[in-house]
Amino acid sequence: MRSWQILFLIISSYLLTSCAVGTVKGYEEKKPQAESYEVTYFSDPKTDYVYKAHISIYGKDFGGIFIAKKINDTLYRAAFTTEFGNKLFDFEITDTSFKVNYILDELNRKIIFNTLKRDFMLLLKKHHSIVQQYEKENSIVYKSKAGKRYNYLFFEKASGTPFKLVNATKSKEKIVIDYSNESYTLARKIVIDHKNIKLKIELNYIQ
Repeated sequence: MRSWQILFLIISSYLLTSCAVGTVKGYEEKKPQAESYEVTYFSDPKTDYVYKAHISIYGKDFGGIFIAKKINDTLYRAAFTTEFGNKLFDFEITDTSFKVNYILDELNRKIIFNTLKRDFMLLLKKHHSIVQQYEKENSIVYKSKAGKRYNYLFFEKASGTPFKLVNATKSKEKIVIDYSNESYTLARKIVIDHKNIKLKIELNYIQ
């Protein structure tokens, strides 16, 4: 093999490794202490999780009310309406399925729909199979396989509650979800931010 080809492979390997590790930079890899993890946010079936919502997507802004409800052990219902009660979307979501009960025509474009589908399936995903674990002084990260991507779940050691979820390929972060937790089952504020497209979702819990 020519020397320039070898050099290219070495540089490519380094870049892929460094980018992937960047998500957990400063963390030490540990042997996983569990095979899976269940996210506790949105997990109380007696609670209607109601948020004041703002979606900024490809230069368009939508404001209103987001409601998530756990229907049973596997199924969630997620709906978004304007503050006047006009429905923008209504989805039924499990870890492996996605059903549309309604979606506004303006949002029912392939790229927008697929992005919303990925976001809300990620937000309401309950079960994560752990393939790697990382730690530092105050937090733990579980790495989980998600199709062709990976999910990195960041937890506070003291409380055990998630404060961030990163969805990434082997080389790039794609979606970052930041949580400000109110309790073990309730995130007071949620921000879903995309790194490669103009889409941001902000949810603020309504008491």
